[in-house]
Amino acid sequence: MRKIITTDQAPKAVGPYSQAVRYGNLLFLSGQVSINPENGEIEKGTVKEQTKRTLTNIKAVLEAAGSGIDQVLKCNVYLADINNFNE
Repeated sequence: MRKIITTDQAPKAVGPYSQAVRYGNLLFLSGQVSINPENGEIEKGTVKEQTKRTLTNIKAVLEAAGSGIDQVLKCNVYLADINNFNE
């Protein structure tokens, strides 16, 4: 059974997707970005600060689904500038 997961603690999806979808005992997240859910603005600052905001958003969605970071098996990260990889 498929269930859509949403929370106000993370930004609303900015495209035609859900914050997360639970299918059985699997949870799929997509499109998580560095938007602050309180003001709807993209996090300004370094790639490290943007990454921290994105991970905070991911954590909020996982918690809304009754899960947590410790249960994540795979995470794809896309960088706009590969020179930021080591940060």
